[in-house]
Amino acid sequence: MDLLLRFILGAALSALISGTAYKRNSLSKSGAGGAMIVGTIIFTFGGWVWGVLLFSFFVLSTVLSHYKTAVKENFAEKFNKGHQRDLGQALANGGAGALAAAVYFFYPEPEITAAFIGAMCTVNADTWATELGVLAKNPPRLITTWKKVDAGTSGGISVKGTLATAAGSLIIALLAALFLMIDGAEYYWQYILPAAAGGLAGSLLDSLLGATVQVIYYSPRRRKETEKKFDSDGFPNEYLRGLRWLTNDWVNFLSSLGGMAVSAFIWLM
Repeated sequence: MDLLLRFILGAALSALISGTAYKRNSLSKSGAGGAMIVGTIIFTFGGWVWGVLLFSFFVLSTVLSHYKTAVKENFAEKFNKGHQRDLGQALANGGAGALAAAVYFFYPEPEITAAFIGAMCTVNADTWATELGVLAKNPPRLITTWKKVDAGTSGGISVKGTLATAAGSLIIALLAALFLMIDGAEYYWQYILPAAAGGLAGSLLDSLLGATVQVIYYSPRRRKETEKKFDSDGFPNEYLRGLRWLTNDWVNFLSSLGGMAVSAFIWLM
C-alpha cells in the first residue's frame, strides 16, 4: 500500500475512532487529538495490523474503564486522572508504539514488530491491572516492601491484579498473532511468548516505578496519599516523595519502553 494512501486511511480511521470516543466521553478534546496523532503515525508507518492492534487496545481499555464505575469512584481521589483520557495519557499509552512504528518504517525487521506488540501488551496489561485490581477484596501489597496498602496505591499489587496483568498482556499478544496470520505473516505464533512476557515485565516495571520514584502527594484535608497535585476543588496538595516530573503518564511511557525492550530481547534470543 502506498505511503500516502496509508497516511490518508490512517488519519481518516483515527479521526473517526477518536471522534466517536470523544462523543462517548472516553477522550477529552486533547486526548482525541493525541489519539489521532498516535493512530495516524502507527497506521502509516506500521501498517494495518499495527493500527488494528492499537484500536483493539483502545476498545478493551475503554470498556474496562467503564466497568463498575460506581465502585471505582471510591478510589478516584488517588488517581491523577479519571476514565476520560487526555493528551498526556494518549501519548503515554501510544507514544512508545508510535516510536516503534517510525523505526519500523526505516528498519522493517521482526524484532521491531515484537517490540511494538510488547508495548501494546504492556499498556493493556497495566490498564487491566488498574481497572480490575482495585476491585479485589483483599488489600494490595507494595511491590518493594510487601506492606499492605490501600487499593489504588501506586506500586501496589495483588493476586487479582497480577492475574489481570497477565491476561491483559496475553490477549493483546494473541490478537497480534491472529492479525499477523490474516496478513499472511510467517511464524506469526512466535510473537506470542515474547510479547506476552514483555507486557508482563513492563507492567511490573510500572508498579516498581510507582512504588519508588513516581511523584506522590499528600492531601491534608482528606489525609490520604494521591497522584494529584491539586484536589478537585483546586486546593494544592503537599509534595510527599518521588521525582517531581515523574507523573503517572511518564511512568506508563517508560514502562512501555521497558516492555518493548524485553519483548525484542526475547525475540532475538
